[in-house]
Amino acid sequence: MKLKWLSLLAAAILCGTVSCSVKGGSSDSSGITVNDTGEKGDGMTVTFLDVGKADSMVIQTDNSTVVIDCGEKGDGKELVRFLKDQDISTVDCLIITHYDKDHVGGAAKLINKLEVKRVLGPYYQEFSDEADSFRDAMKEAAIEPEYLRTDRELEIGDAEYTVYAPKEDYYGPDNDNDFSLVTKVKYYDTTFLFTGDAMDKRLAEVMDIGDCDFLKVPYHGRKLGNLNEFLDRTKPEYAVVTTSEKEFSPFTEDALESHDVDYRTTFENGVVTAFSDGSTITLSSER
Repeated sequence: MKLKWLSLLAAAILCGTVSCSVKGGSSDSSGITVNDTGEKGDGMTVTFLDVGKADSMVIQTDNSTVVIDCGEKGDGKELVRFLKDQDISTVDCLIITHYDKDHVGGAAKLINKLEVKRVLGPYYQEFSDEADSFRDAMKEAAIEPEYLRTDRELEIGDAEYTVYAPKEDYYGPDNDNDFSLVTKVKYYDTTFLFTGDAMDKRLAEVMDIGDCDFLKVPYHGRKLGNLNEFLDRTKPEYAVVTTSEKEFSPFTEDALESHDVDYRTTFENGVVTAFSDGSTITLSSER
C-alpha cells in the first residue's frame, strides 16, 4: 500500500500509526481550524470499525454523533461498546445505506442500547431476520424512520450532510446494493464521500457528485466496471476499503494506485480513523 510522503512514513514508524494529510482552508498556528466567528472547532473524526466484509462507521464532532451502517448482527455489540467507550449515549442520526445483513445486522442492538434520534434509509423493503429486527427495534423505540425517495440535506453539529437517494424503484432481481444511500459530508473545507455497496448503476447515478478529499470505496472493494471513471470524477486523495482479503479485488487495488489514492483496508490495518480539523485530513490505523 502506498504512502505519498516518505516523511509521513517515518513519522508513522515513530508513533506507531500511519498518517497523511490533505491541504486546504485556514488554520491557526496550533493546526486547529478557526471558523468564521473565531471559535476553534475540535474537528471531525470518522472511525471505520474492523467488522470484516461489512460496514460500520461512526462520525463524531464535538457536538454530534452519526452512525453509517452497523455491520452484521454480531457487530452491533462491538459498535455499542465503541460508542460507550467514547462516552456517547445518544446517536443524532443513523444512516442505513441498504438492508443487506452486513449493513443492517447490528442496527437493532444499537437502537435497543442507546438513544437514536433519527433514522434514514432507502425506500424499498427487504425481508430478512436482520431487517425485521431493525424494524421491530425502531417500533419499540418509537422511531419514525425516514425512507428516502429524494435527496436530503442535513446540518448535524458542525458538519453538512447530503444524502443521495436511489433514482430507480427497481435495479433487477436480488440487487439491493444499488439502492444504497450515498452520503457526502462536508466539514469546513474537507469533503468525505460514503458510497455503501453502490454498484455500476448506482455509481453512474452519482457520477457528477463532485470532488471529494476522502472516499469510502464502494462495495467492499469488489470489481466495478466504472470505478476508474468514478475516481476520475471524484478525485479522492485518500480512501478506506471496508473488506476482507478475499473480497478485495486486484482491479480495485490497481484503480486506487493508478489514481494515486493513498488508502487503507480494514483487513490489513484493522480499525481505521480519519480525522479532519477542517482543513486537513489525517489517517491512522491500529496496525
